[in-house]
Amino acid sequence: MNLALRDIRHNASRFAFTTVGIGLLLMIVMGMGGIYRGLIFEATLLVDRIGADLWVVQGQTRGPFAENSRIPASLEDRLRAVPGVARSRRFVSHALQREHHGKPLRLMVQGLAWPDDKGEWVSLIAGRSLGLALGEYVKFGKDRYRVVGITGGMSGIAGDGLAFFTVSDAMAIQFDLPGEALRLERAARVGRSENQDLGRTQPLSLERAGGPTSTLSELAPPQVSAILVTLQPGTNLDHTVNLLSAWPDISIHTAQQQRDLLLSGTVEKSKRQLGLFSVLLIIISTIIIALIMYTLTLDKIHDIAMLKLIGARNSVIVGLILQQALLMGSLGYGLAWWMGHYLFPYFPRRVLLDTPDLIKLAGITVAISVLASLLGIWKALRVEPNTVLT
Repeated sequence: MNLALRDIRHNASRFAFTTVGIGLLLMIVMGMGGIYRGLIFEATLLVDRIGADLWVVQGQTRGPFAENSRIPASLEDRLRAVPGVARSRRFVSHALQREHHGKPLRLMVQGLAWPDDKGEWVSLIAGRSLGLALGEYVKFGKDRYRVVGITGGMSGIAGDGLAFFTVSDAMAIQFDLPGEALRLERAARVGRSENQDLGRTQPLSLERAGGPTSTLSELAPPQVSAILVTLQPGTNLDHTVNLLSAWPDISIHTAQQQRDLLLSGTVEKSKRQLGLFSVLLIIISTIIIALIMYTLTLDKIHDIAMLKLIGARNSVIVGLILQQALLMGSLGYGLAWWMGHYLFPYFPRRVLLDTPDLIKLAGITVAISVLASLLGIWKALRVEPNTVLT
């Protein structure tokens, strides 16, 4: 009969409660690793899916996701004339928060250059993402928009859902102003024109100054966040980057550089924080297992002394304690994995369980179980056989 299993049956309740506690701690550690993998997935989702070789952004900036970027939409035509460029398209990205049906609705607006980019790379599903249904109307600014498709598994780096519009609609939402703000701006333009010689000598310019911004040729149209460039097959990427880098008004990032920029910012800080909490929880798990194994060893001091008195080898006693610790850690890991698969889908942030991470955590669980058993083994080996007579 296995002495470890027999002793576990004797202390079943204590062993079970400890195993559940260890399982909950390991589930949190597992979840933290999954949250980090989810952060990486969300941060690089658009860069990986959108299929651009180069991201052309405002000069001295790091792109539309790391910081604000504003470049003229006409740059799209300039880029088409560059040798090796097969396709260039405008792109707009900005955050949006509104109230919908009495609840806050936060989105990451993505403007696609329709019809050059019809969003074939967007994963469409049936269901209700963000609480919006197919065919439902949502008002942003002065316009109402109809939901024509629902994406699945697509969210931004902050965990907000991605909403896809045409570039024109995305810019209309971004630069929308209340009616009173527009009226005050037009009145201010008229006032500035009246104080200039041009306004006093040409009354028609005063009328134009009080009209819509789009009718004023002196004012530039709204700018986009980036221009996405796709190169022709066989084009040397480095050569094109060096060519475009000579343009002083823009910055060029390859798709890999865009990924690195995203991962070296917010994701890197989150990785360090999640890693620190994971290490603390692993240390706590080791201490808990060690204390329980030590307590169980104290409870069976008389039995260990009896085993020694009848000639049992130290390896038998060591195996008794080590097997209990390994069984406790293994059952806790299995419980963590089972609970995680049921609970993680309900977390507010994406949790991705990566197989290498699970294997690594399994190895760590074995290591801490062995380490935690050392305290109990040390106590057991110090027990004298004559203790049974006291």
